[in-house]
Amino acid sequence: MSTPLSPVAAAQAEFAGGRGYLAACTVGIPSRATREALLADLDTAWAGRPDVAGYSAAAERSRALFASLVGVGTGRVAIGSQVSPSAALVATALPEGAEVLVPEGEFSSVVLPFLHTGRGIRVRTAPLRELAAHVGTQTALIAFSLVQSATGEVADAHAIAAAAAQHDALTLCDATQAVGWLPVEASVFDAVVCHAYKWLCAPRGASFLALSERIASRMTPLHAGWYAGDDPWASCYGTDVDLAADARRFDVSPAWQAFTGAAPALALFAALEPHELHAHTTGLAAAFRAGLGLPSPDRASAIVTWADPEGRDLARLTAAGIVASGRAGRARVAFHVFNDGDDVGGALAALGR
Repeated sequence: MSTPLSPVAAAQAEFAGGRGYLAACTVGIPSRATREALLADLDTAWAGRPDVAGYSAAAERSRALFASLVGVGTGRVAIGSQVSPSAALVATALPEGAEVLVPEGEFSSVVLPFLHTGRGIRVRTAPLRELAAHVGTQTALIAFSLVQSATGEVADAHAIAAAAAQHDALTLCDATQAVGWLPVEASVFDAVVCHAYKWLCAPRGASFLALSERIASRMTPLHAGWYAGDDPWASCYGTDVDLAADARRFDVSPAWQAFTGAAPALALFAALEPHELHAHTTGLAAAFRAGLGLPSPDRASAIVTWADPEGRDLARLTAAGIVASGRAGRARVAFHVFNDGDDVGGALAALGR
């Protein structure tokens, strides 16, 4: 009798292209179910029968699945398309001239929406490791990535949240580089934004914004359209439209094909035990890090980066058929559910270790 596959091993079987793919931090790869959903939709539309009701169902299923992944109610989650428009919505919760604290070197989609509001919002930076200590009486919002894109460093989220609470500041957490391998509790923060095309392996164009009532009550639905209506299909025309009472009032009209592919991708990750997936991904990263002789980070990460200013190590990995990436003068690899120890060994061999 064969031994049943572990949930992680079963999930690995859903990916055909994982071997040598160490770039989930750049873009995820589709699972079998996502590929099948997108091909079926294409065939249906090509035959002259696009399934509009099915598109809305996929968007709503995706919303509910994301809510379950980050531990909040579905009514607290708005649908988006990218991180920066969601951050711009959060900026509407701030008074003119407010101070926003961000980590040094933070991803631009988390920073630029606050710099360009036209309302005099002041953006102040501090090292990520010291971010909580730099929260002050003038800080209205702390905006940060839970996992830094350029370095893979994991923020001390609970220290940041505690400092924010002490000073009555709001928090915006970008979890794009986290949800899918790192357990995330959205209720710890006022706003959590996540684009699903990286670690959640969804098509690009499906993102989510989880909101506390505290921040949602201060925000303005700048992008309101028909899908932000209390009854979207009755909200397509005219001025007499009631917006949804919950976070759906911040929805944008969903990119239909993106959510068609996102729903099965999110279902795959929602079925996994978060701490088991975290142990799998960070364990592979730790083995690779040890093979390179790199120090262990303060908090385990599935992303490993090291100085590679001339791109030589990235070139070695590429020449060996390994898909990796480079950011800010550093080589960068990421270990996801579809990777295993052979990927660690292959990358180390490519680097002569």
